[in-house]
Amino acid sequence: MGIFIILLLHTLVWASDFLIPVTAAFLGYLVLNRPRRLLERIGVPSPISAALFTGLMGVGMAVVVFQLSTPAAEMMRDLPEMVKQINEKVNATGGPIEALNEATKAAKDIVDEDEEKPVEVTVVSDAGVVGTIMSMAPSFASQVLMALILLFFLVASGDLFLAKTVQSLRRFRDKRKAVAVLHTIEDRLGYYLGGIALINAGLGVSIGIAMMLWNMPGAILFGLMGFALNFVPYLGGLLGACIAAAVAFISLDGLWPTAGVFFTYILLTSLEGQFVTPMVISRRMRLNTTIVFLTVAFFAWIWSVIGMIVALPVLIVIKIACDEMENMQTLARFLGDFDSEPAQEEGEKQPRESTQI
Repeated sequence: MGIFIILLLHTLVWASDFLIPVTAAFLGYLVLNRPRRLLERIGVPSPISAALFTGLMGVGMAVVVFQLSTPAAEMMRDLPEMVKQINEKVNATGGPIEALNEATKAAKDIVDEDEEKPVEVTVVSDAGVVGTIMSMAPSFASQVLMALILLFFLVASGDLFLAKTVQSLRRFRDKRKAVAVLHTIEDRLGYYLGGIALINAGLGVSIGIAMMLWNMPGAILFGLMGFALNFVPYLGGLLGACIAAAVAFISLDGLWPTAGVFFTYILLTSLEGQFVTPMVISRRMRLNTTIVFLTVAFFAWIWSVIGMIVALPVLIVIKIACDEMENMQTLARFLGDFDSEPAQEEGEKQPRESTQI
């Protein structure tokens, strides 16, 4: 088991460029399978539904990229200058951490006063942050294209995978249970991701309006950033707030507006996470907070930013499967929070009467 786990981790990291689009495509297949069946009932073939779904997703991505290409390019172009301005403001005389800089410099002088100073060598790199982002763009685009193509073939195949799964089982009870588990995963995963997408869209609009009220540049970009980053539990909201605060530190005068932007972003994401999402999402979909954080951190370690996005859907699939399997109820309770109610075992639902022989 130990050797298997080590090899599995190595494979997940080594084959990340292949596994990321495959995982995203299968998650999309589970979400779109129910709408595909609904269209099939009214006479729409599965290949047509697959072309419709993937075409709409591709067109939507293309429209978003086209609309945001100009402001995103301007922000990327100004990013080195923004970093330089932040550094100058922080280290300037009378800056917010001037006392800390002076204390650090004095401590360094005391430690190094008896040591021979080494020769300083400055390495100049032309790559920078913009170059790194641009170098990642072709790989990201190829993964998105592969995920869409694979998603098309999966949806076009209809219930082929479900049929193959049923055929691989021998007992009728196991076949029926497999169908029930897969249908439950499709329903609850689609419900969860659909609800989260709508909630994040509302959050993105709220963040965009709030940034406009703060006179922040690129308020639309911040709204879209808030929508995308909120798919990453916990870390997404904090990262978005830090980015907004960094831009406010340059664009707005003083620390108070910067703090106002930061806490406004945090307040909106906190209201969404503490009140809106619990009211919309079913109790059985709530997960153990510690397990969610560890899962996001693990997938971020092996698959970077995209891993943080797919981490929660993968955990949801595992949780739903454990809820529906009698021998996995202990793990289901462990993955859920205090309010979750995993499915009871069959013996608990239907107590068996004692019979005298």
